[in-house]
Amino acid sequence: MFWVRFRSSVILMIIAITTMVLGGNVLFATVLAISIIGMYELYKIYDVDKKLLGFTGYTACIIYYLLLLFQKEEHIVMLVVLYLLVLMAVYVLSFPKYSSEHLALVFMGLIYVAFMLSFIYRVRIMEGGAYLVWLIFICAWGSDTCAYCVGVKFGKHKMTPKLSPKKSIEGLFGGIIGAALLGLIYATIFKTKISAVENPQVAFMIIGACGSVLSVIGDLAASAIKRNHDIKDYGTLIPGHGGILDRFDSIIFTAPVVFYLIQIL
Repeated sequence: MFWVRFRSSVILMIIAITTMVLGGNVLFATVLAISIIGMYELYKIYDVDKKLLGFTGYTACIIYYLLLLFQKEEHIVMLVVLYLLVLMAVYVLSFPKYSSEHLALVFMGLIYVAFMLSFIYRVRIMEGGAYLVWLIFICAWGSDTCAYCVGVKFGKHKMTPKLSPKKSIEGLFGGIIGAALLGLIYATIFKTKISAVENPQVAFMIIGACGSVLSVIGDLAASAIKRNHDIKDYGTLIPGHGGILDRFDSIIFTAPVVFYLIQIL
């Protein structure tokens, strides 16, 4: 199992580096594909992944990304309203085929998966985005690695024993400090390339620490949904890791945090 996970991790890293470096339409298409797959995995929980409600969600996802591509963000609120209206129409006209829980899950899928993951692309197209986008992964995967190492070595106090028994309070603080230090190191190396952020070393430390906290919440939120429905993994797309939502659960939360903190700082 270790080598299966390791091989998958290497492949994921190669894909991540390639798409982030290329950016543009390559990254756009990749994030769109990941979003649709993630929504599919979420919808599968209530068996609406191949039904009209599910396809309504996929269509709304594609329209949302096209609005981003053509820089028509001012129409996003209208899209959300129309999306809800269409879902309600399908719900009413198909009654009693779908329940209100189906409706809530499908609506949530667009926000939780598509909107949140789209911030990877939105950070990348910012001024200096080729360097800023890596903060998302520092906050998510870098923080997770630091938390794991500290938790294994010093972890004694369980953080959420019912939800994630292996996570410790010591590991939480290890991840926060580790992400802040990684942000500082990254900013020190590339500070001459980062003109969009004033005092990037301090800013990246703050972003790393804040992103680390949200990364944990994202991880636990995905775990909570799985435990509510008694499933081990969201999918089997990534051998040794599960599905898209199993691997990108923390990035779903760190991507928008990085985007907005960069704007604030």
